[in-house]
This record gives sequence, structure tokens and C-alpha cells, in this order.
Amino acid sequence: MKKLFIDFLKRGLTASVGGPVVMAVVYLFLDYFGVAKTVSVSKIAAEILTVSLMAFIASGITVIYKCEKLPIFTAALIHGIALYADYILFYLLNGWLKSQIIPILIFTGIFIAGYMVIWLIIYLVTKSSTASLNKKLKL
Repeated sequence: MKKLFIDFLKRGLTASVGGPVVMAVVYLFLDYFGVAKTVSVSKIAAEILTVSLMAFIASGITVIYKCEKLPIFTAALIHGIALYADYILFYLLNGWLKSQIIPILIFTGIFIAGYMVIWLIIYLVTKSSTASLNKKLKL
């Protein structure tokens, strides 16, 4: 368990470094397209810190797949729920998502669809790689 916790910290710290970079790129695009407005230093600082924490959690939680006792479906379910909670919490906290039922339902639908598409791609790539490996082993 200690090893998983240390791995969680390593993964999280590695990803959280990118938080400020992501935030800067987002603001540059908003400015480029004329959407950005003047933002206070405290708001930018809070968003940079929360994006870094969000990236820390999102990356760190991938350690769940190293728990060999968990079936892959259970690990994916825990991972998906943790990611959803991570994203929805910080999106609402930062005001990036309105705290109303319709925007939250739309966000939830997009999140579930995106998560399922990513897992479908992972499944298909893994299945293809496994089939190719099995074919080579039979030769």
C-alpha cells in the first residue's frame, strides 16, 4: 500500500507541474479570440493552483490500475468516479461550470461519453495488440 501511495504522489506531482502551463495556454487562446476579459491576480492564482491540484489528482488516481486484486472494470469505475468528482468539483469551484442542473447534466453526459470513447479505444488497441502477439507466438 505504501508503494501505491508513493506512486500516486510521483504521478500526481509530475502532472501537476503542467497545471500552470495549461492555464496559461487557455488564457492565451481566450485572449487571441477576444474572449478573455481582465482577470484579477487572485482569480488567476486560484485557478492555477486548482488546475495543478486537479492534474495531481487526475494523474495520481491512475495508480488504481496497479492494484492487481481489483478487476479491470472495478478499477475503471473507481477511476472514472474519481475523475468525475475531481473535475466537477473544480469546475464548479472556479465558476467554469454554472451550478445549475442543465449545465451539470450536459457536463456529465459529455464526461461519460468521452470516458467511454477513450476506454473503447484502449480496448480495441489492446485487443489488436494481443491478437497480433498471439499470432506471433503460434508461429
